[in-house]
This record gives sequence, C-alpha cells and structure tokens, in this order.
Amino acid sequence: MNWQQDEPKVIDEEMLQQAIEEQGPQGQAGDIAKKEGIQYEDVLQLRLDYRNILKIYHLWHFTTITKLQLDNNVIERIEGLENLTNLIWLDLSFNNIEVIEGLDSLVKLQDLSLFNNRISVIENLDTLQNLHILSLGNNAVAQLENVLYLRKFKNLRTLNLAGNPICDEEKYKIFVTAYLPDLVYLDYRLLDEQMKIAEMQQITDAELLEADISSCQEQANQLSETLMSLELQLVDQLEEIIKDFERNVSDMVGGFIEYCRDLENQHHEQQLEIALATLEKVVKNELEEEIPEDVAMIHDEEVTRNRKRISEIENYISYVTDELEDMRLSEDN
Repeated sequence: MNWQQDEPKVIDEEMLQQAIEEQGPQGQAGDIAKKEGIQYEDVLQLRLDYRNILKIYHLWHFTTITKLQLDNNVIERIEGLENLTNLIWLDLSFNNIEVIEGLDSLVKLQDLSLFNNRISVIENLDTLQNLHILSLGNNAVAQLENVLYLRKFKNLRTLNLAGNPICDEEKYKIFVTAYLPDLVYLDYRLLDEQMKIAEMQQITDAELLEADISSCQEQANQLSETLMSLELQLVDQLEEIIKDFERNVSDMVGGFIEYCRDLENQHHEQQLEIALATLEKVVKNELEEEIPEDVAMIHDEEVTRNRKRISEIENYISYVTDELEDMRLSEDN
C-alpha cells in the first residue's frame, strides 16, 4: 500500500526505533547495536521522511542531533523541536505547514527547507541568525515586503522563493537583489556582481526610501508588541507579588493576634490561680498579715485598670451630655 493512503501518524517510540535501526550500522556491527540498544542522545542524524507523519512528537531526547529529515509527510504544524538545540540542517519540505513557528530555540540552524508547503508570510525566524540557506519555494508568499524581513539575516547566502506568487511581480528579482545584497544564489541561480549592480540601478531612490520606511515601521511595530508584552508580564508579576505580600501580612497579623490572645489567656489563668490560692489561705486562716507580692501586683493592676475605665466612662458621659445640650439649644433657637 502507498504511504499516502495510510492513516496519518504521530511520531512514536516504535517509529523511532525502526528508523534508527534502518539508518544505523549494518552487518555484525548492526547486530551488536540492536542487542545493546542505541541511545537517542547518541544519534546525530535522523530520517523520518515518507512516513505519513501528521504530528511531530517524541523527539525531545535527541539533544545532540544535527540533521533531521521530516520531508514528504503530512505535517501541519512545526512543534516538538524545542530540545533539538544542536540542529544545523532541517528539512520540512513537502508537508502541509501554513505558519512558520516553533523554531526559536534552534539558534545553530544553518540550512532550513520549507519547500512546497502552504506558507504565506515569512516570519518567526528572528533567532536563527546563523541561517545560511533558506528554501521557501512552492509556497503562497505573495507580498514583496516579506523580502524586507530577511534583511536581518546577515549570513544568508542562498534563498529559494521560486514558485511563489511573489515571483510574478515585475520587479521581484531586482527587489530581492537590492535588499539582500549578500545573496550568492537566488532561485537556484548564481548572482554575479555585475548582474547585482545592473539590477540595483533600476530601483529609484524613492522606492528605496519607501522600502526603508516600511521596514522601520515593521520593526517599530514589533518593538511595540514586545514592550507591551513585557509590560503586561511585569504588571502580572507585580500583582502576584502584592497579593503574596498581603497574604503574608495577613498571616503575620493573624499570628500576632493569636499570640496576644494566648498571652492574655495565660495572664488571666495566672490571676485566677493566685486568687484561688489566696482565697484558700483565707479559708484556712493561713493568710499572712501582709498581702503577698503577686496579689499586691494584681491589686495594683486592677486599681489602675478601674481608674482608667472610670475616667473613660466619665469622659464619654460628659461628651454625650454636651451633645444633648447642644441639640436642645439648637431646637430652642
């Protein structure tokens, strides 16, 4: 049965083991490798082409891999490649990918093929500053402004956009040559210096200025989005910190109140014990003529408290009386 007639698959352990065995050493060396097992961390190259793969999965263990082939499948989304930080060569051609994404961590990548997919915008490649070869032929890129995005890749030498609607633009080749002057190959053809100069002379200063303005505007928009995102993250972090602080303060206050209550309870218990002991001595006629020091202390504290409360009551009664008197005078007037 043809692989395209099979049900779409997800990369699983069985598929990986089969691929590793097929691509590993053959003969006696292969038998030994099968017997002892091949560690994923030891694999440097892996081919998973023509397997009707729909979803990229189970690749996080291949941390040392430098070359990965996923072409001629039915992949719709670039994902699951975050741990493959040593990748230098990646082939995702002949799939169903619509958006460039999921490549941010592949900072060592030099050769990337997304040929024959459904991509309409060149984006999300900012971290791939080592990119040397980029193939985006046979996609749906239609706007010349996409070329301006590629100006940031100073190491880019080979670019393929053949088969995109962008190629139908009258000034396509001139535009690409002017804004990517370090290119050596464009759409499988060598760009010699005389050709570059001749084509760049056909672009007017006004067109160059307009393109530069568009590029700056795009960078300003990206910067604005980045700053807004960072600001929102900062606000969320501050709100969380404030909430944590409020919770900690609340816990501290609650603990302090509980501690004070415990002290108050202990004080009352001590007073009660002293009072009961004193009464017991009175009943047994064992009370000394002089009042014990602890009882005297309680007595003094109670006298002080009583006087304070009486003063507070008198002040309050005086205040209420004055208020009532003022109300009477207001009614009389």
